Amino acid sequence: MPVLNSLVLNKPLIIAATSWLVAGVLKVFIELRVNKKLSISRIVGAGGMPSSHTSTVVALAISIGFYQGLASAEFALAMIFAIIVIHDAVGVRLETGKQAKVLNTMMFESEAFKDLDFEKQLKEYVGHTPSQALAGAIVGIIVSLVMVFVIYK
Repeated sequence: MPVLNSLVLNKPLIIAATSWLVAGVLKVFIELRVNKKLSISRIVGAGGMPSSHTSTVVALAISIGFYQGLASAEFALAMIFAIIVIHDAVGVRLETGKQAKVLNTMMFESEAFKDLDFEKQLKEYVGHTPSQALAGAIVGIIVSLVMVFVIYK
């Protein structure tokens, strides 16, 4: 029980997880509004608006900065981690999604590949546009500030 108690009392962990959940729920509502499709799986799915990855790491960095201090090694680690995650989401994973679209078109719509048996399409929504990452950062900032100054005051 002490381990579970420690996790429940870890404010940066709870704040980051809450931010991830808020961003995931927002994805469901945005998908419903934009595409007129209810997709509960968007809560845990990669890609989309807002970036839940960005929301999570930004909330984690802000909460660690608040609780451990901006000069702490923990804050430095969280900031570097956030920069890498956001860079990966907007760079590498976004490009991977673009490539998946091209490959899916080739595999399933091109006569040149009709004799090959492909089991399923590649995932196309794995990365984020800069605006999706920015929206995720805003969600992370808002959630962390509300939790630090209102809920955990």
